[in-house]
Amino acid sequence: MAEKRATVTCPDCDRRETFDKLATARSFIETHRDETGHEATWDLHRLDAGVERAGREAGVCGRPECTAEDSPLYLGDR
Repeated sequence: MAEKRATVTCPDCDRRETFDKLATARSFIETHRDETGHEATWDLHRLDAGVERAGREAGVCGRPECTAEDSPLYLGDR
């Protein structure tokens, strides 16, 4: 059985789908937006440790407690 990578949720129509590939989840979000105008969101179940670390160091979550300002990946207020 394939590992589930992402869950897409649309709060406007209470739809929830789980996908084993991120590309399929992203495609679903785009198609759903085009067909309904709804803004579905996704929850990623797991990323490789290096990807999680790079995102954390870059400050992509937007929370100060998650960032490493001394990292070369830090984005600051851009």
